[in-house]
Amino acid sequence: MGFFGQLFRSKAKKSLNLPLDLNQVKIDMHSHLIPGIDDGSPSMEHSLAMLMKFQNLGYKKVITTPHVKPGSYPNTSEIILEGYKQLKAAAIEAGITLEIEVAAEYFFDETLIDKIKAKDILSFGDHYVLVEFAFNHPPIFENLLFDTLIENGYKPVLAHFERYSYYFGTVEKAHEWQKKGVAIQMNLISLCGAYGPEVKRQAESMLDQFAFDFVGTDCHRMEHLIQLEENLTLPYLSRLNEFMLKNSSL
Repeated sequence: MGFFGQLFRSKAKKSLNLPLDLNQVKIDMHSHLIPGIDDGSPSMEHSLAMLMKFQNLGYKKVITTPHVKPGSYPNTSEIILEGYKQLKAAAIEAGITLEIEVAAEYFFDETLIDKIKAKDILSFGDHYVLVEFAFNHPPIFENLLFDTLIENGYKPVLAHFERYSYYFGTVEKAHEWQKKGVAIQMNLISLCGAYGPEVKRQAESMLDQFAFDFVGTDCHRMEHLIQLEENLTLPYLSRLNEFMLKNSSL
């Protein structure tokens, strides 16, 4: 079935610019909610406010994914899991009923191979692993890294394909990787214009050409969720009501 097997469009629904139904999305699989360990939430108070906003928007679960990037965010699995434990305890104490899970967003470089082989990887769902490239420099050895993940029983998910400037104007690489078994994730706020017009156009092209599997907020702070909330009736966000996203399977 190729990449069309990754994403199905429902013929029974037509969005008619109705607000994107986040109850249908159900699960956010890309966020930065553990305070103080990367460029995401700066405090537990801020994290709890974001979790409450997720809950009020209709989400049923969030899978928070702190950066693991040598030199910038040298988080280990132990650091992330301890932060997750504290976040979950604070959420329960605050009366938040939203389900919270944890994984990580791994920067794609040569140091990742050792983590993969050691099974020192925080995955989510059916052994999915969220990875990201550098924004301005094309990756090298990406096929080796994808193959290493797959050979070790993981399912790679490439984060925010629309944000990589070296792919602007084409989604060919996204389709190529989907056929290889790599899932493609798109940021919802890219469709809101959060990262500028070129990223917005690329995200729209991904939707037009079925070049994505998951959507995520990539929420780093409350402003991202507010921006999403204020733009749910934008035509391309509304069109997501027509898709059966993989998010709900997590």
